[in-house]
This record gives sequence, structure tokens and C-alpha cells, in this order.
Amino acid sequence: MKLTKAPFAIALVSALVLSGCQSTSPQTWFVSESEPEETNKTVAKRAPDNSAEVEPKSLQTVPEIALGTAEFHQQPVAEEPLPEQDLWQRIRQNLQFEAPDNQRLRSQRNWYVSHPEYLQRVGKRAEPFLHLIVEEIEKRKLPMDLVLLPIVESAFDPFAYSHGSAAGVWQFIPGTARHYGLDINWWYDGRRDVYAATHAALDYLEDLYAYFDGDWLHALAAYNSGQGRVGNAIRKNQRAGKPTDFWSLDLPRETRAYVPKLLALSDILRNTDEYGIVWYPIENQPSLKVVELPAQIDLAKAADMAAMPLAELHRYNAAYNRWSTAPGGPHRLLLPQQNANTFEQAIAATDPKQWLNWQRHQVQSGESLLTIAKKYHTSVDVIQQVNDISSHIIRAGEFLLIPVASNDLDDYTLSQGQRLLATQTRQRQGEKSEYVVQSGDTLWDISRIYDVGTRELAKWNGMAPGDFLRPGQKLVIWSDSKAPSQRSASLIRTVTYQVRNGDSLARIANKFNVTIGDIEKWNNINRSRYLQPGQRLTLKVDVTNVSG
Repeated sequence: MKLTKAPFAIALVSALVLSGCQSTSPQTWFVSESEPEETNKTVAKRAPDNSAEVEPKSLQTVPEIALGTAEFHQQPVAEEPLPEQDLWQRIRQNLQFEAPDNQRLRSQRNWYVSHPEYLQRVGKRAEPFLHLIVEEIEKRKLPMDLVLLPIVESAFDPFAYSHGSAAGVWQFIPGTARHYGLDINWWYDGRRDVYAATHAALDYLEDLYAYFDGDWLHALAAYNSGQGRVGNAIRKNQRAGKPTDFWSLDLPRETRAYVPKLLALSDILRNTDEYGIVWYPIENQPSLKVVELPAQIDLAKAADMAAMPLAELHRYNAAYNRWSTAPGGPHRLLLPQQNANTFEQAIAATDPKQWLNWQRHQVQSGESLLTIAKKYHTSVDVIQQVNDISSHIIRAGEFLLIPVASNDLDDYTLSQGQRLLATQTRQRQGEKSEYVVQSGDTLWDISRIYDVGTRELAKWNGMAPGDFLRPGQKLVIWSDSKAPSQRSASLIRTVTYQVRNGDSLARIANKFNVTIGDIEKWNNINRSRYLQPGQRLTLKVDVTNVSG
């Protein structure tokens, strides 16, 4: 949705896109680097060697090429400028944002200049994706400074996940991601698809730029804290007769630091020599090639066909949560140029049915295509296509082919499940405990039981503090066994339990550490009457004393 093309949709955007990215990075759970909001240290520009002084280039000031004449006074012929060999130099020549001289910007610039090793690490992480983003920004004729935004957002980590439930290099929250066409499902998270998320992020930034009447600093602030919040701050200043520029707005502390971070990075890159910063060298040529496939493919088979390690392929294609591309797509892969050529040759020589492993499933009585699809985490359409079924009718006893992983699931080390396992098994200080989530639980409740912080609890389990918990979900907790324990304190919750086949009052009472008499009293029932599957019971449970 473009605000300039659909004025009537501005209100809708305001409602749906209340916040773009809830956190600045590198303060994300899966990115180890961090940077302070403020620092008093002053870092002066390093005086350049006057004999080699070079003025930084920009879109507004492109120096003329001095052309001489040949010996016989021929007409001067302009030479074609050589393409820049270094991608940072290409970016440097097209920076547009100016860096004002104020303390908020100096504070952020001082931190970056004082941590050149951080910029080196971030540059190395950006290397595969930077050219792709530069090309898209140039195509849209946007300020090239925006290519630095993923440094602020995620330190260019596609797997970054922040305390505000924002994910990917552009740190989209779920609502904004879906609004801009990024799917999020069990198989695929478009926020971590660098190709798709780049297009969505630039769409969003263009919309914000139009909404704020061509003010990039307002647009950037809104990308961080929400269009509504920035709009309200502007209107508040207007009513008070105050200036409405970014620097004058009353915005959250995070946002007040967010825009200066980007401007500081732009200033450092523009004046690299003066600040003594050496950026990680990146060649000015495409690192990855986009390969579109017509059907689902096992990532392990794709890695074999591309002659590259599975983990490397998954690192470039972080959006795929499981062992393959999603049944309903997308099936796009980003691959290094040489590997992409090898892969395309292998793809052309094989049938799409060879891109997956198959398991024979015998249909049981009562099963449907939908229940079978859910069991194997695939789709009804895929099962129908593979088995040449035109309707939803299946019969008990017949066999169906179902796509399954070709390798042991442990081999897919960067899948969502394996990343979570690695996070939960990482050794930390204290004593490790496990907790099975009960209906009605929140992270805050559990953190009180174990006397730990909600942010730490979320971090140990690859979550954000605001994420919802699912009954049956397993959490790990690290706490100091010598500290006063709160685990014995009662925490009574009212939960609803749905009776299952084989359940009895005694079995349910034992599971929840309550008495049969309590269950009878809470639900006005008698033990002489049989329970019915699907029947709902109200239980008052001490969640600190529930059996797994």
C-alpha cells in the first residue's frame, strides 16, 4: 500500500502499523554485540594527511573529471568511469543524510568509532546481502544511507529476534510484516527472508516518507517506534507552538537514540579516513543469486545439489523454519554465484518429485486429508498433487506418499527447532530447571516462581518477553540454587481442562495434584457419573506443584 496512491488508506495504516520495529539492535537476543545509548567519551576526527586529502562524494556534489586534450588538439573524449571495486565506496559516493553537530549524534558516533572491531564483525555479516540491498535502493532512487539501517536494527543478523517480537535484519514485528506481504507460518518466516524483507522494508519506509511529507528523520523515527507515536509527538509540539523537527520531539529514549545511530554511521562512512575506520572489504559485485523454484525442496538435498554445506545454505535462507521450503511456497533460494550455477544445472536434470523424500502412509479409519496433512506438517494440496487425487475423498487402508525430511532432523542445525535446542542447552550460570507450561501461565508468573527476570527467562528460551506461551511448552530456567527459593510458594490458577479418552476423575486429580472431592465441588458433578471425552472441567491448580 502506497500512501501517496491511496490517501484513504492512511487511517488504515495508522491503525495497522502502530509500530514498525520495536527495538534497536544490536540489542537483540540472538546478537551478541551491544552498544550503549549514551557515552561521554569524545572521539575527535583524525587529521588527514593534507597531501592525500579527498573530499567525500555525495549525490549532490559529484566532482567533475578533469579532461585534457591530445597532442594534436583532438576533441576531448570523456573516458567511461571505472566501476568502484569496493562496495563501501559505492555506498559512500551516494550518501545523502547530513550529520548535525549535537550531543545525541556525537554520543552514538563516539561509540562506533571506539569499537572498530564491531563494525568489522557487522561488515562481515553483511557481506552476502549488502549488494542486493544497494541495488534495490538505487533502483528506487532512495537515499543510500538506508543500506546502513540493518546495522542499527539487527547488526545484519537474519536470525536476530528482539524483545519486541521483531525478527530479521530489518526487524519487522508480526503485524507490520503481514501488512507488507511477509508470510509467517510454521514453515516460513518472511521477516528473516532478506530478499523479501528488503522489499517490504523499503515499501514501508517509502510509505512513511510520504505520510510525513518528505521528512526522512520523521519516517525513520516512525519505523522504530510507530507512525502513530511520531504523529502524536508532532501534533503535540504544534499545539504548544514548538518546532516539529525530529530533534525537538518528545519520543521514547530508544527512538531518540535510533535516528542518531543511523546518522552517525553515515557520517563515519562518509569520513572514513578522518575517523580512522577500516570497513570490512566487500567487493562491488553480487554475492548471492536469487533462484526461483516451482516446487518444495528439501534444504539438505538443495545443499547437495549446490555442492555446499547445509548450514551455509540455511544461513543465506534463514526464513525457512524447518527442513524444506514451505509446501505452499515461496521456494526461492539465495545462493552464492558459483553454487547457484551448479544448483541450476542439477535442478534442470531432475524431476521435482526427486527434491523431497517420501514416506508411505496407510490411511486409518477416521482420517482425512486435513488430519494427515497436519500430522506431517504439510498441506492438503501437496498430498493431492503427489498422489494424483482430485477430491478430498480417501479410504481406510489405501497408501499415500507424504514428503518427509531426507536427513536426520539434527542435521538441520539452523532450523527453528535446532536453534531453540542450542539456546536452551547452552551452559549458563546457576542451576538448570525445566518447567512445562500450564494453561494460563505467563512468563511473569513463572519468573516469580523461580525468582528470575522475565527478560532472562525469555532469552534462555529464544523468546521475547511479550510472547505467548503454549500449554505443554517446555522452558528452561537457570537460577542460583543458593539464593532464597520461591519455588515452594503457591501460585493458584484457575484452568479449564478438556477430558480426553481414558480420563477418570482419579487420573485428572493425580495429574494436577488435587482431590477428587475438589473436582466434584468445583464442577458440581458426582464421581458416580462417567466423564465424557470433550467435557470441560474447571480446576483450581497450584502451578508450582503440578506433575508433568
